[in-house]
Amino acid sequence: MTMHNAIGWFDLYVDDLDRAAKFYETVFEQTLEPMGDPTGETVMRSFPGNMQAYGAAGALVKAPHARPGIGGSLLYFSVEDCAVQQARVADAGGTLVRPKFSIGQFGWVALCMDTEGNMFGLNSMK
Repeated sequence: MTMHNAIGWFDLYVDDLDRAAKFYETVFEQTLEPMGDPTGETVMRSFPGNMQAYGAAGALVKAPHARPGIGGSLLYFSVEDCAVQQARVADAGGTLVRPKFSIGQFGWVALCMDTEGNMFGLNSMK
């Protein structure tokens, strides 16, 4: 039996796709690419990803059946040093909820809020 990661994909729901894409492109200095939806129900922009690599790929999603907000899930983006991206959050229109803090042997985390009301984390080893 092949061992898989617990997460294979993520959808990050948004109200304003252009605003959300600009926010994440600014924070991570990467372009989010439009992607098709086989159901025809949603509009999506994907984060750069390699489905063959460790971790999960995902997309911003504007959908009639789901809304953004704080609640049951929190995504952590892996970065080299979360202080770099946390410094871009406010200028991109988001909010820094909790500045970079230690999580012991698992590195460092910063908690942020995007322009859509989604809380997300940044995680790094330095």
